Amino acid sequence: MTRQCTLPSTREQAQHALILLGAPTPPRLVVEVHAALFDSDLSVPGLARLLRQEEREHEEGARRPYLICPGLDADLAPASGLVTLSTWPVAHRLALPAAARADHLTRVVRVAEFVAAAPRPTPGATLLLRRLADTVPGGAEAHDVLDPAALATAARAALTDRRLAAAVAAEQPVREAAAARADSLDERQRLFGLGPRPRGRG
Repeated sequence: MTRQCTLPSTREQAQHALILLGAPTPPRLVVEVHAALFDSDLSVPGLARLLRQEEREHEEGARRPYLICPGLDADLAPASGLVTLSTWPVAHRLALPAAARADHLTRVVRVAEFVAAAPRPTPGATLLLRRLADTVPGGAEAHDVLDPAALATAARAALTDRRLAAAVAAEQPVREAAAARADSLDERQRLFGLGPRPRGRG
């Protein structure tokens, strides 16, 4: 069997994972999530090549319903090591320190809930949840009882931490200012950022 007959394109596979994750995500985690939960031949080098291809083909005039794009930092430069969807608002594609922690916890919630909805977790999904559980307060205990929903609950509880919530709120003016500045940029700059291109690290 050939790839063309059996698997979506690299762009489609990345989109599947990013829709599930719902936030700017390191390429390696995009690859790990897709490999654990879907049929996949997605790779970090392939995702890095796609990022370069997306910008090059956009500059050449190609237009698609969605693109895989880098995250953006507060200065609207490409955030190296994060990928996003072009259909997300600029404010949602920004990589800010406190928001990055909140984004990670949100990703854990979404992945754990996705796995919990399945009749039986696959071995790949179980390994993915084990790795994610180690990054969440109380997550390891939730994973030890083999309950993805309990891991989602632990991550959701961590999201309510008052210090994290205050730090995210303190970043909101920065987020709003960056989003307002993006309104004055052309489409390529909004999609791919100002300055040098990201290297697509995992």
